Amino acid sequence: MSQIVAIVGRPNVGKSTFFNRLTGARKAIVDETSGTTRDRHYGTTDWNGFEFTVIDTGGFTVNSDDIFEQEICSQVKLAIDEADAIVFMVDVEVGITDLDQTMAGMLRRQSKPVTLVVNKVDNAKRHTDSFEFYSFGLGEPFTVSSITGSGTGEILDNVVSTFPKEELEKNDEEEDANRIPRITIVGRPNVGKSSMTNALMGEDRNIVTPLAGTTRDSIDSLYNKFGMEFMLIDTAGLRKKTKVHEDLEFYSVLRAIRAIEQSDVAVLMIDATVGIDAQDMNIFHLIVKNKKGCVIVVNKWDAVKDKETNSVRDYTEELQNKLAPFKDVPILFTSVTEKQRIFDVAKKAMEVYENRKRKVPTSVLNEFILPIIDHTPPPAIKGKYIRIKYATMLPTNTPSFAFFANLPQYIRDPYRRFLENRIREQWDFTGCPIQIYFRAK
Repeated sequence: MSQIVAIVGRPNVGKSTFFNRLTGARKAIVDETSGTTRDRHYGTTDWNGFEFTVIDTGGFTVNSDDIFEQEICSQVKLAIDEADAIVFMVDVEVGITDLDQTMAGMLRRQSKPVTLVVNKVDNAKRHTDSFEFYSFGLGEPFTVSSITGSGTGEILDNVVSTFPKEELEKNDEEEDANRIPRITIVGRPNVGKSSMTNALMGEDRNIVTPLAGTTRDSIDSLYNKFGMEFMLIDTAGLRKKTKVHEDLEFYSVLRAIRAIEQSDVAVLMIDATVGIDAQDMNIFHLIVKNKKGCVIVVNKWDAVKDKETNSVRDYTEELQNKLAPFKDVPILFTSVTEKQRIFDVAKKAMEVYENRKRKVPTSVLNEFILPIIDHTPPPAIKGKYIRIKYATMLPTNTPSFAFFANLPQYIRDPYRRFLENRIREQWDFTGCPIQIYFRAK
């Protein structure tokens, strides 16, 4: 399981800036105004072979009449409970405050490993000033400047040193050979995810009600029928951020996203009576971004009125147009209540899993793709001719190809898609995002 690291501290100490630096993306809004971060932001990063989830929390306050601040504090406490390790951030410019003391006392009373980080240390005097934070009794304070990033490596070294060592020591090849495939069912609330799990398992494994949000935790079930064995994960419905209000629901959404990150294939269920909307597309992009296999299940097909002979074909074409450019995704039409085509979902998900593991020998790849490249080379840019001489499939868990060229920086996305389409025509990578990299020969 991926470890979770929560960044906590009082308002305006630089938690969001540090979070953005760790995740390599400006996901969290940074502003000098206290209390800018209200929602929790999550991202993934890796260090020394460990990949882990980072949570940015709002600023911790006490005895506040502000309803937002009260809600933020309850979320901070839940984040501490949820995390495997904690980064406690303070501000060297302001020094120790009553809020810092309160939070330090709270962190001393729990058993999670805490890394004390003193932010805004960008000169020798401030480094000396950081020594006063030893008084918290939380161990050595690590100094950092979130703006420049100095000191980040030492902090991450300390954080990952608290992770279980066996996580790094696992033999990846043995693990892949012995590991049971993980298939996760995701979608908006109330599209029938738990009903699908129950139908596949042949028992009422999960609670089902007409109310959206019934499932709050990700629930694993071992499926072992009809010659197939995999772990089936039912998740909470993924709502838009603006509609996530409850503490429990936030962590339900976080666990659903973690379930996608740790899965091999994600089954995205959509409601046939509603169609694919913006939130469905957000979930689809999350699956593709994490390079997971994907199967789309259009549920409640029995509830669609006025169906005609070509209804399935028309609906499929409309879906594929919205999914472009990644259109090579299996689309199944089911009715969980009527038990229609339920087994097809499991079968197709396992096919996508096998596609995701497919390997193409380098000699076979070059024999096929190089004549195509010679016939249709990349367009010349600024009078420079691009020549691709060699291609190979990378030894990664997901289909990835490297093409070696004299001027890789000039190759544009349309040509990348052209090569991907030729590869898909030759080998079955249905349901799997393909990564294509251009490198200097």
